[in-house]
Amino acid sequence: QQAAWDALGERAGAVVAMDPRDGSVLAMVSKPSFDANLFVHGISADKFREILNAPDRPLFNRALLGGYEPGSTFKPFVGLAGLELEVITPDKQVFSSGNYYMPGGSRPYRDWKKGGHGWVDIYGALEQSVNTYFYQLAYELGIDALHGYLTQFGFGDRTGLDLLGENRGVLPSREWKRGQYGLPWYPGETEISGIGQGFNVETPEQLATALSALVSDGTRYEPRLLFASKRTGDQQAQRVKAPLAQQIPVRESANWNTVREGMRRVVHGDQGTARAIKPGSGFQIGGKSGTAQVVAQEEDGEYEESETAIHLRHHALFIAYAPFTRPGIVVAAVVEHGGGGSRQAAPVARAVIDAWLSQELLP
Repeated sequence: QQAAWDALGERAGAVVAMDPRDGSVLAMVSKPSFDANLFVHGISADKFREILNAPDRPLFNRALLGGYEPGSTFKPFVGLAGLELEVITPDKQVFSSGNYYMPGGSRPYRDWKKGGHGWVDIYGALEQSVNTYFYQLAYELGIDALHGYLTQFGFGDRTGLDLLGENRGVLPSREWKRGQYGLPWYPGETEISGIGQGFNVETPEQLATALSALVSDGTRYEPRLLFASKRTGDQQAQRVKAPLAQQIPVRESANWNTVREGMRRVVHGDQGTARAIKPGSGFQIGGKSGTAQVVAQEEDGEYEESETAIHLRHHALFIAYAPFTRPGIVVAAVVEHGGGGSRQAAPVARAVIDAWLSQELLP
């Protein structure tokens, strides 16, 4: 908890860390925050109004209520959907030229790298976060299959955490859009959904819970903050067990390993987008960066972070787990208006993992 708090520094954002083996919450931080002692000892009306009306919203719990486009942190789940639904195979390659065109369409959907990445399979697509690969995969899956599969990870619904006030987020579908806007689903919206943008909205808690399921072969818990409870007296405290929310069917375990290997390469691969946080020891972690747009860009416009007002800059996201072979912690980090996920959010997640590892090694 302290490591997550310190890693965010003075920046707005949220961090959620969980144990994927039992669904327990290891850390939950939302910044900016406030002094809770003010509410314990009595708070004046003026002070309460000051906190309530503060422009940085310290009373807003970003970990549970903050709705963010997941961006590329969504790609591992989309990739798994493609593998498990037999739309792709691990060795299928897609060519990234920098622009993707939907069959029969004339509008370009951009890759983040000018000129593209060339031929990539699912491993390379995750390692380098290749948009083109996931545009094509989302097109081949279709929004119905994509929505149906990803629902199993809890996207678009409350996680069941033992705390009030969770945001449900949005996992878009045809029915959702018609109910929300009275409009049909357009084909191009499927491609955008494939890279975690468009209508997609997730909370840090949802991302951590979904990642827990991904690294534990489909076991998804309702996360728990309460560790144990006991009645008055001398009897031993009883450990609180997180309820099982869903056991996601595993068609082929190799598919899950493929996605996790792609996430390992994000940190340890030669072209991994988060290789800057690679541990110097032999300790290995898996991860995925993401960038959430705050304002829409013009079709031909170029995003220059240094020339963009801070409050309009992209949000930075990163999800991670460790150790790679036997995960004991997952982390979801969001730095509001931080820019690139690998630069800003990945070091936050790494700091939390380091703190957890140091505790695990204590005698």
